[in-house]
Amino acid sequence: MPAQISSSALAVPSSRIRQIAELAMSMEGVSKLYFGESNVPTPDFIKRAAQKAMADGYTFYTENAGLPSLRRALARYYSELHGVELDPSSEIAVTASGVQALNVAIRAVLDPGDEGIVVTPGWPNGSAIIQMCNAAVREVPCVLDGRCYAIDFDALERAVSPRSRLLIYTSPSNPLGTTATAEEQEKLLEFARRHELWLLADEVYERIYYPGLAEPAEKGKPSGAAPSILRKCTRDDAVIVIQSFSKAYCMTGWRLGWLVGRKDLVSKASQLTEYVVSNAPSFSQRAAESALLWGEDTIRQMVCKLRENRDFCLAALSKFPGVTIPNPDGAFYLFLKVEGVSDSFEFCKRLLMETRVGLAPGVAFGAGGEGNVRVCYASDRPILEEAMARLKPFFESR
Repeated sequence: MPAQISSSALAVPSSRIRQIAELAMSMEGVSKLYFGESNVPTPDFIKRAAQKAMADGYTFYTENAGLPSLRRALARYYSELHGVELDPSSEIAVTASGVQALNVAIRAVLDPGDEGIVVTPGWPNGSAIIQMCNAAVREVPCVLDGRCYAIDFDALERAVSPRSRLLIYTSPSNPLGTTATAEEQEKLLEFARRHELWLLADEVYERIYYPGLAEPAEKGKPSGAAPSILRKCTRDDAVIVIQSFSKAYCMTGWRLGWLVGRKDLVSKASQLTEYVVSNAPSFSQRAAESALLWGEDTIRQMVCKLRENRDFCLAALSKFPGVTIPNPDGAFYLFLKVEGVSDSFEFCKRLLMETRVGLAPGVAFGAGGEGNVRVCYASDRPILEEAMARLKPFFESR
C-alpha cells in the first residue's frame, strides 16, 4: 500500500469560505464581503514603528513567548481596560497570529481521543484544530429567539462526556455579532469548573463593541471593550483567552496575536511555539507596542465607522424578502437567515456568479449555520452601497 495522508489531516474539511473566495478571486469586479477583513490599511504610525524597528535591528529571533516589553505593554492594557492584573512574564504569550495562539493552546490541552465542545455557529478554525489533534468535536448550536442568539446550556450539558476536556466560545461572535452576557459568562465558567474543562474564550473582536462607544473616552486610554471572561475568573482557573492585533488595529497581514492563561498553560504553549514558528516576527512585535500605546483614538474612530456601516447594511438587508437578521452588538458581521435556503454554499456560489457579491456560506460555521449567510461590513461605504444595490434584485426575484 502506498504512503497515506494521516487520518487526522483527512478529517479536517476544506474551508467553505476559502472556496468561495478563490472562485471570487478569479473574477473581476467582485464586492468581497466574505473574509473577516477590512479594506482599510494598517495605520501609518504602526507601519512607521515597524520600519524603525527594522532599522534598529529587530530582525532576529525573540523569546518563544515574545518580547518582554510587548508582554508588559499587554499587561498594562488589561489593567487599564478590564481592571485585571496579569504577570507579563508567566501569564501572557505573544504568538504569530490569533490562529497560532488557538493552535498551541488547543494542542496543549487535548490528547488523541479527547473531545472538545464548540459553541456554534462559530469561526471554523477551532473545530479544525481539535480534529488536527486527533480529538473529536462536539458542536452545540446557539438558539435563535426572535432576533437574538443565546447559548443553549441544556444542550451543553447533553454534550459533555467523560472524554470532554475543552469548551470553546467566541465573544463577540464571528459570525453572529452577538456578545456573551455577564450571566452567560458566569454560567460558562461554572459549567467548566463543574465538569473540569478548559474554557477557551476567543475575544479577538472585543474592541469592536458598539455599546462601548457610550463609555467616556479618556485620550490615550483604552475604553469601549466587550466584557472579558478574565474579569470573572481567578488566575488559577483553567481559562484561556485568545487575542489578535488583526481586527482592532487593521493588522491582518502582520500575523500577530497573543494568549492569556494559567501559568502552566502559558509555559507549555510558549514551548510548543518553538516547534511551529519559533516566535512572532520581532519587528511586528515592536510595531504592536506602538499600536497599544497610540491606537486608542484610531480604534474609536474605526468602531464609529463600523457602527454606521452596520446600521446602513441592516437597514438595506432588512427590506429584503425572506431575510431575518439577529441584532449584532459587536464584531463586523451580519448573519442572515434566508428563508428556503438549505444549501448555503450553493446559494453563495450562485449569488456570486449572478451579482458579483461574495458572501460567506453559513455552513462554514458549523452546527446551526446552514440556511444562513454571513456579510462582512468592514469595507468602505461605497463598496457596501454597490453590494447592497446588486443584492436587492437578486433577493427580490427569488
